[in-house]
Amino acid sequence: MIEHLIHPLVCERFRTDARYREGHLRVVNALPARRVAGLHSPETKLLAKQLSAAGASVVMSDGRQHVCRNGAQLISCFEAESSGSLCYEETVIWGYLINLEKCSLDARLAMLARYVPVLDNWAVCDSYCAHAKWMQRADKEALWEFLQRWFRSEREFEVRFAIVVSMSYFLCEEWLERVFEQINAIDFTRIKSDYTTVKSKPVHAQQGTVQGTEPYYVRMGVAWLLATALAKFAEQTRAFVRSSALPADVIKLYVRKARESFRTRMVEAL
Repeated sequence: MIEHLIHPLVCERFRTDARYREGHLRVVNALPARRVAGLHSPETKLLAKQLSAAGASVVMSDGRQHVCRNGAQLISCFEAESSGSLCYEETVIWGYLINLEKCSLDARLAMLARYVPVLDNWAVCDSYCAHAKWMQRADKEALWEFLQRWFRSEREFEVRFAIVVSMSYFLCEEWLERVFEQINAIDFTRIKSDYTTVKSKPVHAQQGTVQGTEPYYVRMGVAWLLATALAKFAEQTRAFVRSSALPADVIKLYVRKARESFRTRMVEAL
């Protein structure tokens, strides 16, 4: 849709250095059907800001062209387009545009409700959440209510979205108990993943594979949230983990994350 704007901004090294390109693809780990143009995060954010302010001419997958005069019109085009036709960077930019819109909470949540089902990758999910600074100022009760449908989802990255938002904007004394309740209620056996588990690390970037039990990115999301909670609320987090119904492998991932973090490597995890 806007790949004609993305490709000229891709660095020469990604185009010409196979090893560098391989490393980028390995980190992003998009599903095989999702094209990765190779645009780096700073350039992606800058392009999103420019598009939000000035709009752009877009080309839909059926060949139709539209002139979008601002970010809101671009968001409407993204919503009308088949998500499967978008490249990785386009899905990231779509999320950034939602964050950049100046609108009411209801309007933003409506746009977000149409965006979250498009999430199919950890990097798209986490980059959106990290840049959704409007959530710091939002009505927390309304935002928490919005998250409930995603906590109950059977799709891997819809659940991860709820987890990462909770970790980023709800890990405080007031909300800690409710966050832990939601984490404890996750039924990992119901969540469907499009990623395939492999036993050994592929020599070359093999998009759509993980080295862990499915749904891998939900399990890692929970481990990340708990390790972050440990840094802020060590006693409460240990008590929760000891009494929780979390799978043993998730607890192991949490302990590993806690030991890897400079904030918690000296803090008892269990």
